[in-house]
Amino acid sequence: MSKQRVSENAAAIKQRAADEIEGRKQELIDLSLRIHATPEVAFQEHKSSAMLADFLEGQGFALERGICEIETAFRATYGSGEPRIAFVAEYDALPGVGHGCGHNIIGTAAAAAGIALKSLLQEDGSGTVVVIGTPAEEAAGGKVYMVSRGAFEGLDCAMMVHPGNRNTFVAYALACLELEIEFRGKAAHAAARPEAGLNALDAMVAAFSNLGLMRQQIRDSARVHGIITEGGQAVNVIPSLTKAKLLIRTEEDTYMDEALKPKVLACFEGAAQATGCELVHKWGEESRYKTMRTNMALAEAYRDNIEGLGRTTVMPESKRSMGSTDMGNVSQVVPGIHPAISIAPPDVPIHTEEFREIARSESGHAGLLDGAKALAMTGIDVLLSPDLRKRMKDEFDGSE
Repeated sequence: MSKQRVSENAAAIKQRAADEIEGRKQELIDLSLRIHATPEVAFQEHKSSAMLADFLEGQGFALERGICEIETAFRATYGSGEPRIAFVAEYDALPGVGHGCGHNIIGTAAAAAGIALKSLLQEDGSGTVVVIGTPAEEAAGGKVYMVSRGAFEGLDCAMMVHPGNRNTFVAYALACLELEIEFRGKAAHAAARPEAGLNALDAMVAAFSNLGLMRQQIRDSARVHGIITEGGQAVNVIPSLTKAKLLIRTEEDTYMDEALKPKVLACFEGAAQATGCELVHKWGEESRYKTMRTNMALAEAYRDNIEGLGRTTVMPESKRSMGSTDMGNVSQVVPGIHPAISIAPPDVPIHTEEFREIARSESGHAGLLDGAKALAMTGIDVLLSPDLRKRMKDEFDGSE
């Protein structure tokens, strides 16, 4: 499309994109509801990813399925040349809760925004729109692997929108690292000869007590939380093996490496020494979530667009309010944003059954449509404005 003509009519072009999405309202809602009704957990999203990929392929996108050696990942591409604008789709569900995080909305909004931008590129413009299907955001880090395998190379930006209980344009997300723990002791009869055993459960309980005491000595923003996944097999046997999984989170990757990791590990090493048990541990570095690096130039463009749709945005109350996301890893390699769109009352958190039901309600549908429109409009800003692209790049490169 003629850059001179479109720059003079950006508002009209954005309205056409919004109209395109509104005209597909029922089609998009139906897609979101089908994904919602088919909850699939990390790396098992075969039906959900196929629904989105098939939908985009039917709209004329070139589809690559199973990218980055992940069966449920995909890339849908339309157009050629620069700028290259990516919308990021998520579609995995939570174990036991289903779509309590509203990923049915995320995936459908990304697809809708991509289709709206494609319709504009079809007219006479150069540029590329990409919808990247990213599985396993919930604790498994699909994007972590995809970033390391080059899925986001060559892009000018990557955007997604997440349902929540407020409208934001800036996302804070903590770095997050998994720790797997085993204590290996020695079994013995718990009544007849307990002194002959080495109690692996005592070691685990002592370690968790150590963690509780340690929390006073770490930064307020840090988080350490975990569960015991194996605690013994019989009450009359001294447990010889116990297992746990933990997540540790910080605002800064450097604090994670230099301070928190050594402190956490020392809690388990001390428990092993006190009980005589052997400690085996593994850090999940291969799936480590990095902090979210919001590109403010891009975020401010999104803010203007979502507020133009009648939604008032707020800043997050704290840097800890978002938890963690593997979109943080994406934001380290390409200018990115991860805004939230309100579909629930302020007192309803994500990852709950109540939020799951809202994600398929009229409020959820409204968030889907507005989120898709705002993403598409922001994509249009990137497409039409060399100045915005320069500011995004300068900020990302650290020269602004």
